[in-house]
Amino acid sequence: MSAPTPDTPAGDVTRLLDALRRGEADSEALFRRLYDELRRLAHHHRARWHGNETLNTTALVHEAYFKLVGSVEGFENRSHVLGVASRAMRQVLVTYAEAARAQKRGGGIPDVPLDDAMKMGDPLLSEEQAETITALDEALHRLARADERAARVVECRFFGGMSVEETAEALGLSVATVGRSWRAARAWLYGELKPTPLLDLG
Repeated sequence: MSAPTPDTPAGDVTRLLDALRRGEADSEALFRRLYDELRRLAHHHRARWHGNETLNTTALVHEAYFKLVGSVEGFENRSHVLGVASRAMRQVLVTYAEAARAQKRGGGIPDVPLDDAMKMGDPLLSEEQAETITALDEALHRLARADERAARVVECRFFGGMSVEETAEALGLSVATVGRSWRAARAWLYGELKPTPLLDLG
């Protein structure tokens, strides 16, 4: 897939969504802007993982983009887009982490969309990153059984790189509620997970 070239200023997603619903804009401009948002998010993850250059941001963007564009008709605003993108990023990272771990165990490469990058020796995640992401995802599933709202807050804040305010808008919560859920979820996760310098929930 050739990468759309972003040519709209930051913050235009909501405006483009409104224009699309009114029939005043075509989908191409919106898709370019969505791709730009995903690029920003992928670079956020590269920085989050302590600048590890093994994080293949192009592969991450492309796979998350394919997961995101099918939902475009249901988007309400930029925060809603970022909330869906957070889940897409989580799914892509976890799928690849599980594939990387399976390959390390000698089980071959499962049939995942990003397997070509692995076969070419271009890893999306390091071994330590894969272990950390898998452990975090498993912990988030446990957290969701007890407090689904808190798990969604972590998904938006950690995987989506969203601010407290953006998370509140995406989830239809108050800023104060998101702040409380985020603090409680971080404390719980740090208690559940083996301490690692890679897991920065700050």
